[in-house]
Amino acid sequence: MSSGKRFPGKVVIVTASTDGIGLAIAKRLAEDGAHVMISSRTQKNVDAAVDQLRSEGLSVSGIVCHVAKEEHRRKLIEETSESVWDKIFEVNVKATFLLVKEIAPYIEKRGGGSIVLVSSIGGFVFGGLLGAYGTSKTAMFGLTKALVPQCAGMNIRINCIAPGLIRTRFSEALWKDPDVLADTLKSVPMNRIGEPSECAGVVSFLCSEDASYVTGETIVIAGGQSSRL
Repeated sequence: MSSGKRFPGKVVIVTASTDGIGLAIAKRLAEDGAHVMISSRTQKNVDAAVDQLRSEGLSVSGIVCHVAKEEHRRKLIEETSESVWDKIFEVNVKATFLLVKEIAPYIEKRGGGSIVLVSSIGGFVFGGLLGAYGTSKTAMFGLTKALVPQCAGMNIRINCIAPGLIRTRFSEALWKDPDVLADTLKSVPMNRIGEPSECAGVVSFLCSEDASYVTGETIVIAGGQSSRL
């Protein structure tokens, strides 16, 4: 639970924020006093999330934001062709950079602020058919470092989080089946699945003045799972 109003009068943009980790981040930052702009690929999802958070007395707005195509999402598990690699990197790396490039001047104009990228433990731990996905998440660690010098000159801190096994719809194939979950948890010393709110708390910290001298870092939220390249 939030312990105070860290961000009164602040505006926060959270992409992919109508479900899972994104929604938890949006909720936490709104609880901390910010006005949060949430987004999703469909108006239906945006409306549902806005209604949910407003019903809790939180200050939020929403907008549709969609840079992927559904057929490429389906192919992610089925194959790893050149076009799939291109699409994964377009969405996970290129689109992330372009959004930072677009929003940074506005943050600078407001006197500075904080950017947090969401990568994945998959950037450290590779396997199966998700090599392209994992590689794109590794690239996000490098992107975070690469953006530090220019962002620092704009009074903007930029950091990254790398969630491990978190209870979301995206990862349900790894935790819905008890046998699969038991096998997955063999690599997690805390021996439990994480919750989206546990990622949200770290993001709140990184955006706050408590992290005023932290930039260019990736914080792993994975219950002790190995996280070195």
